[in-house]
Amino acid sequence: MRISVIGCGYLGAVHAACMATLGHEVVGIDTDENKVSELSAARAPFFEPGLETLLKEVQATGRLSFTTDMSAAQGSSVHFICVGTPQKKGENGADMSYVDAATSALLPYLSADDLVVGKSTVPVGTAARLHEIVRSAEPTAELLWNPEFLREGHAVSDTLHPDRLVYGVLTGSEDHPAVDVLDQIYAQPLKDGTPRLVMDLPTAELVKTAANSFLATKISFINAMAELCDAAGADVSLLADAIGMDDRIGRKFLNAGIGFGGGCLPKDIRAFMARAGELGADQALTFLREVDSINMRRRIRVVELTRELCGGSLLGQRITVLGAAFKPESDDVRDSPALSVAAQLQLQGAVVTVTDPEALVNAARRFPELHYERSTDIALQRADALLLLTEWQEYRDLDPYGAAALVATPRILDGRNALNPTKWRAAGWTYRGLGRP
Repeated sequence: MRISVIGCGYLGAVHAACMATLGHEVVGIDTDENKVSELSAARAPFFEPGLETLLKEVQATGRLSFTTDMSAAQGSSVHFICVGTPQKKGENGADMSYVDAATSALLPYLSADDLVVGKSTVPVGTAARLHEIVRSAEPTAELLWNPEFLREGHAVSDTLHPDRLVYGVLTGSEDHPAVDVLDQIYAQPLKDGTPRLVMDLPTAELVKTAANSFLATKISFINAMAELCDAAGADVSLLADAIGMDDRIGRKFLNAGIGFGGGCLPKDIRAFMARAGELGADQALTFLREVDSINMRRRIRVVELTRELCGGSLLGQRITVLGAAFKPESDDVRDSPALSVAAQLQLQGAVVTVTDPEALVNAARRFPELHYERSTDIALQRADALLLLTEWQEYRDLDPYGAAALVATPRILDGRNALNPTKWRAAGWTYRGLGRP
């Protein structure tokens, strides 16, 4: 099939490359000339494992191209909307201006029977509204919703081998003609056994935000347990192991730490609450306020624990923060707990050095006042305390004996509970975890 992908950020660039890998002819369209230039040269404008290799492979076939010209969408039978829906400034709701602008810009180039497929995470009710706009421009065109479920660091695999495919169509029924078209697009994943669900538009829109809210709730729950374990002298890691053996609960995402960040979970749960309020169902999601509050409180807790670790004062203390990205295998620093903690430590008088394998350029744009060092060994030199805040494998694999020879004082706060406390204490370190005695 011939496909256009509108928006070539994190979601769109990965989706475009993967659709071309599946054999389709794809044009990616974005207003950012620099981004289009990088992608056209098979260079990923952000770090995502496997993406750059994939771009080179599919561009060599001639099935993938990128442009800033929206007219390039003409001739494609399927158009994926993959633009961002950030949080509105000063509000909890989602900023829909990019989705609306992308849809409006596409309208002049729609042909009879075209499909417009939304993949962006949007407030429920958006699809029905956009469907009317699309139909007013091309009466035989159809809009449906096909939410994405990508994990940063695993986006290529998640697109080519998804755990489920969701089709939201106007009728909500299997016999809708758009279902067959999407089945052709995703023929290989379906052949590989990926389950798919066909549903109405509002349900499809709710799937992504409900999934993210559940995940955020699970993370905040174990972080709340870490607070209680700190107060009671219990071990949250062992607690998580025990309750995770219950197959109704499961062990995944029960790792206590400094909380979640990134461009999805924080803004999505806030937008979910805002939309529920607009629909008169705000009481249904009041628990998400506490989920958000617990998450933000973890950052404050890390600053407090760092002060305790440093003997009661941060003033003049040389602190090395291991990790700037909100999660490993990513250079994304949006709402990064690690960077937020680093900035707060510096504001309170510490001398902070931040290191990260991939995210330093983005981090420096966000907090230019911090000191950044690419080399882990150099970053460790003469440090009064280390903070492991993003659990990159190279930090998990640090040799505590070798690290002790570099720092001024062997003190470490394991903000992700990713290290072996016994091993680090045996090497002479003062070790502090979160929710661990």
